[in-house]
Amino acid sequence: MKKIIVLILLCTAVEGSSQSKGIFSKDPIINLENWQKKKLYFGFFLGFNTYDFKIDYKTVGPDIQVDKSGGFNVGLVTNFRLQEYLDLRFEPGLYYSDRILHYPPNSGFNSPSDAIREINSTYVNFPLLLKFSALRTGNVRPYLLGGVSANLNLSSNAKSFDDNLEERFRVKTWTTNYEIGFGIDIFSEYFIFSPSIRGQFGISDELIRDKDPNSPWTGNIQSMKSRGFLINFAFH
Repeated sequence: MKKIIVLILLCTAVEGSSQSKGIFSKDPIINLENWQKKKLYFGFFLGFNTYDFKIDYKTVGPDIQVDKSGGFNVGLVTNFRLQEYLDLRFEPGLYYSDRILHYPPNSGFNSPSDAIREINSTYVNFPLLLKFSALRTGNVRPYLLGGVSANLNLSSNAKSFDDNLEERFRVKTWTTNYEIGFGIDIFSEYFIFSPSIRGQFGISDELIRDKDPNSPWTGNIQSMKSRGFLINFAFH
């Protein structure tokens, strides 16, 4: 995935520099001049993510440590123009992430393996976002975006009757989030390249408690919410 995105970025740079007056030159040729007047347009995105958990506890004590690793994103973009500087965007996508929970020592576990839980998540993300664009300068237009989203976790085991006593850590199928971020539209001769960085912050609790209310895995957790750092490269 990383090699593919690096190749796309290199192709974009070569395409821009091949023009007599490049995208970032002092007096560039204006590309796709009437594009921003379109009422509706589509695209796709590729990207990376890093997810962890924000965990709140019922009582004060040692925190659960979360090991996070990088994942990937892929999805589609639908952009609806509301007015000159404001757009409504729907960006359904597939987000894969992997996290490992390390419980503190002396938590009452029978073996070291009981103090570790791996959580693989495959989210189908449904975000509805508002995009606030600045005035276009040449072939560059920065923007801010924000909104809400819902995640469908395809890896959820919410319907399982087993819990951590059977080595099964359970999370909910649906969760809600809010998202904020920024990006930049770069207008090339044939398409728009739009890299963006955003944060995704869980609103709803993702954890399903064990049947035992005093479970060492879930008993002291008040709430567990996902947090994601996302980098997307969109093409329109």
